[in-house]
Parts: sequence; C-alpha cells; structure tokens
Amino acid sequence: MPRRRSRLSTLVTAGTALALAAGLSACGDSDAKDSSGSLGAAAKGSVIIGAVSNGAAKETTLKVPEVAAIRAELPKSVTEDGKLTIGLGMFPAGSAPLGYVGDDQKTLTGSEPDLARLVAAVFGLEPDVKNATWENLFVGIDSGRTEAGFSNITDTEERKKKYEFAAYREDNLAFEVREDSDWNFGGTYKSLAGKTVAVGAGTNQEKLLLEWRDKLAAEGKKLTVKYFQESNSTYLALNSGKIDAYFGPNPSLSYHVTKTASTPTATRIAGTFSGAGASLQGLICATAKKDSGLAKPLADAINYLIKNGQYATWLEAWNLKNEAVKTSEVNPPGLPTTNS
Repeated sequence: MPRRRSRLSTLVTAGTALALAAGLSACGDSDAKDSSGSLGAAAKGSVIIGAVSNGAAKETTLKVPEVAAIRAELPKSVTEDGKLTIGLGMFPAGSAPLGYVGDDQKTLTGSEPDLARLVAAVFGLEPDVKNATWENLFVGIDSGRTEAGFSNITDTEERKKKYEFAAYREDNLAFEVREDSDWNFGGTYKSLAGKTVAVGAGTNQEKLLLEWRDKLAAEGKKLTVKYFQESNSTYLALNSGKIDAYFGPNPSLSYHVTKTASTPTATRIAGTFSGAGASLQGLICATAKKDSGLAKPLADAINYLIKNGQYATWLEAWNLKNEAVKTSEVNPPGLPTTNS
C-alpha cells in the first residue's frame, strides 16, 4: 500500500468530514494558503497550539524563544525573507487531528501545522503555512516553493532519493476499544485470539491483520475480521459489542477518543503497533528537498522543543503522546524500498 496515510487512511465521523470539507472548500484551490499567515504567534516568542480546533485539542499558548545558534544553521535563502514556508498536503478533505480548516472556516489547524509553527518560532521566522493536495505538496518541495513539509510524511528509503528528513513522531497504528473494555493489545498477534476486529479494506493495517489471522489459524485459534462501509457503522458496531476493537491509524483513532470522551460512547486506545511492521519503527518526519541543508536545523529545533517541554505539551494537546520520539534523528532508517 502506498504510504499516504495522511490522506487515505484517516477515518472521521460523517459529520466531522462534512464540516472539514465545507471549511476546506473555502480555501479556493488545491494550493490553499493559511489566510491567517502567522497564526500561532500570540506575541513574539509565543505560539498558540490547538487554535480554532473544534475541540480536537486544548488551546494552549507556549513560550518559544528564538534560538540564535539553531537559526544560524539555516541556509540564507530560508532566513532572508523572514518566513518558513510550510507545506501541508491535506487538500481538499482535511484529516483531523493532523491538518484541517478550523472553526473560523479559514485557519489551517491541526497537529502538523502546529508543530511547524513551533519549529518556526525556534528559528525566529514567521510560519507561512500552505495547504495543497498530497501530490502537490511534493511538487512544492521539489520546486522550492515549499521549504519544509509537515504533513504526516513517513520516512521511506524510496523518498530519501529526493528528500531529507527530521523525525518528530512515531508512525503507529492503534486498536480502539470501548472505554469499559478490559482488553489490551499485548504487542503480538497472539493477544488477538478469539477477538473480532474491524479494519478498513485495502489498507496497510488490513494487510497486517490478515497476516495475523492466518498465523492464529495455523495455531488452531480464531481472529474474526470485519469490514464496514464507513466509520459511523464501525463505531456503532463497537459501541454495541458486535466487534471488540477497531484497528486503524493512531492519529485518527486518538482523535475519535478525544471527541467521545465523557460521553456514553467513550472509547480508548488499547495499544499500538508500528505502521512499518514488527521489524522497524515507522517514523513521521519533517521533509525537505535533498541537500537543502534543512534536515539538521529542523531536527535541532525539534530536539530543542523536546528538551524544553513544548514538544510534550504539543503531543498532549492533540492526544498523540503515544507517538512521542525521544529524539529527532536526521534521515533515520526508513521503510524499505521493497514495500514503501
């Protein structure tokens, strides 16, 4: 399956999907720009995360001073206009909580542009967030119109032929269960014996789940895999007990957990698994053109945020703390070319 989880594998409720689509249609074209320009700069040295997020994140203002030593690592071509041009590939449908149009129907919000704004603050640059289709996100990086992509981009060995990376999140799949369920994924397929699990057809997670089903069958155990046409039906089945868990991309499932908290249909994450499989921890990375000289300063800025606590607050606000990395690596091992 192509590694395009930032657009293709995210499931949101029907109502939310309609709202996001309506909001993004206001952007006008497939290369829409954040009309707020410098959203996130409440004052110099401050960044607002979770702004106009429709309840997906707790709005929080973070102090982020410019770090001169890290700014000095940037190529002059990046600093001379005073802006960091940030690429988001979430047009037209949006993908909560990663990137979408907020409550004001014009501001690009989400975990990805928020981290980009934090990084821009470390550089002492104004964040200039532009939204495009997934394909045009990479066209923008290739052409130099976009300096850094923050758009749930998985590090792959194939992509390293054209791009350089600075890791900032684990690329995880997750199991979502009812809040009152006592089941947790034990890290291996063996814990799925006797369970009924829903999954999206044609996805990376379906491939993994079917492999696990076959392994259990060979051991004389049963895993039942269920499919539903859309997310509302999946969650109706989960709430009614017809399925034990739903297996999907961690960000979208964590978003649903946030939206249903303190309701009669509350859910929780019962465990995660690397989107790259058992042998490699997949990583989501800030992405720049190869040999641009941006990967190291991007990683250094992210590591500054990790060391000083803003990174943890950002993850907590978007309910993504189960995808935290200990450090941002430059060009870490990526998904092999054979299955990227």
